[in-house]
Amino acid sequence: MPVTAKTIYLASPLGFSVESRQLLLPRYVEALEALGLRVWEPFARNAGVNLDQPGWAYAVSQQCLQDVREADGLFAIVNGTPPDEGVMVELGVAFALAKPVFLFRDDFRRCTDSDHYPLNLMVYAGLPQQAWESYVHDSIDSIGAPDKALAQWALG
Repeated sequence: MPVTAKTIYLASPLGFSVESRQLLLPRYVEALEALGLRVWEPFARNAGVNLDQPGWAYAVSQQCLQDVREADGLFAIVNGTPPDEGVMVELGVAFALAKPVFLFRDDFRRCTDSDHYPLNLMVYAGLPQQAWESYVHDSIDSIGAPDKALAQWALG
């Protein structure tokens, strides 16, 4: 029986800008797919939404929420000070559902009151206390690193 690829929800604010959607977002998708993951990228999954239709925003929010529920894990781009609000909601839902969560932050700015974490401590609440750094990526190249939790989860 063939093994079904794990799905990962890509929580990111990169789809709001045409340049980011065309130039940056595909690099993350490709890096995750290189691990054998099926990537659920919400801007692509909701590309057919008619923004002139009443209720479109609610429909998109519900689809994203359903995708987070159904995905096997979540990869969240948490750049910014603070990170994107929608990404933070998706991250919180994934934590509440005990989904495996992996973070990406290559933003050098700190946004925290903790000496331990670069962002609000709640962003790390769903990661293990020990070796939480293994769940955080600081470059696209690190996404496939075999010593990181994401690669171990994807290939395990």
